Amino acid sequence: MEDTDPRVRALWNALTTVIDPELGLDVVTLGLVYDAEVRGEVASVTYTLTTPGCPMERIITDGIRGAALAVDGIERVDTRIVWEPAWHSGMIAPDAWEGR
Repeated sequence: MEDTDPRVRALWNALTTVIDPELGLDVVTLGLVYDAEVRGEVASVTYTLTTPGCPMERIITDGIRGAALAVDGIERVDTRIVWEPAWHSGMIAPDAWEGR
């Protein structure tokens, strides 16, 4: 998140509002979001899911799109699901379960 465009930071912050309904944590804390960038009025988010065939795929993807579109200056969102590197529980932020 080294981009100087304030929309990039706003995009990452917005993505923390997208909760995986099965795990109860947001997609950033879970380590599911691999990249998020903004070019012009387009946000691009590269992410994965906990498993291929995840039944929450549509909910999470729609959540990512909605969160990104809520950022001022973003008019379109391109989402890309990838399976490499494969997600594992070690990708969850170390402090994810504190206060729960």
